[in-house]
Amino acid sequence: MEKDIFEQNRESWNNRAEVHYDSDFYNNKAFIEGESSLNSIELDLLGNIKGQRVLHAMCHFGQDSLSMARMGGEVTAFDISDKAIQKAEELARTIGVKANFITTSYYDLPQVLDEQFDLFFTTYGVLGWLPDLDKWAEIAAQFTKTGGRLILVEFHPVIWMYDDQFQKIEYNYFNEEMITTEDSSYTDKNSEVKNRFNSWNHSLSEVMSALINAGFRIEKFQEFNYSPYDCFSNTKEISKGKFRIKNFDNKVPMVYAIEALKPQ
Repeated sequence: MEKDIFEQNRESWNNRAEVHYDSDFYNNKAFIEGESSLNSIELDLLGNIKGQRVLHAMCHFGQDSLSMARMGGEVTAFDISDKAIQKAEELARTIGVKANFITTSYYDLPQVLDEQFDLFFTTYGVLGWLPDLDKWAEIAAQFTKTGGRLILVEFHPVIWMYDDQFQKIEYNYFNEEMITTEDSSYTDKNSEVKNRFNSWNHSLSEVMSALINAGFRIEKFQEFNYSPYDCFSNTKEISKGKFRIKNFDNKVPMVYAIEALKPQ
């Protein structure tokens, strides 16, 4: 059953790949001209990664992977969508930056890669595609060397509890499968991208417990009352690159960030 679910989700991301690559949301033109796709939240956690070996999990079409490569990281990145990985490789050639891109689902990664990295990096809309966070954290630990770090920046589970217009609570804060259909992508509400996919919400306690049980030590935990992406309905831009749900104002968390260490 899970294989069928993951295949359905892979198809949903394949359907998005071309639309996303050409969208104003991702602004590939600015990226190709040298602009980083990374936000201040993750940049503050990353620090100097020059010469570090980086594994970027669930990379989509690779903008963040290549941004870290531009910073001097030796980047390997993977995603379940073969079309997104094709776009990532195309983008790497276009800007002349080296990174190693792999097509695989998250849980199948140990079957295709046998290395360890200084940094395990994953951000924004990633954990919701994985039903089993204990397994997620175990795999992250497997690929993080002793003394290495994990950086996770993710949309807050409170946000995923609401309906599309943020008028009422519709979903569970705790881990429960959600089946969603869409007629357009978050990058462009006028786009015609018809998808059906499965996702799971994960409470903060579930995320942190999974990391701790896998042997990580949480060094930093932060919550933010804005999103760096205008990917939700009913938003307002409070300052450049910072968006809030209008009727929530600054009263709810929208993003959280974790830096964890794999101790000696």
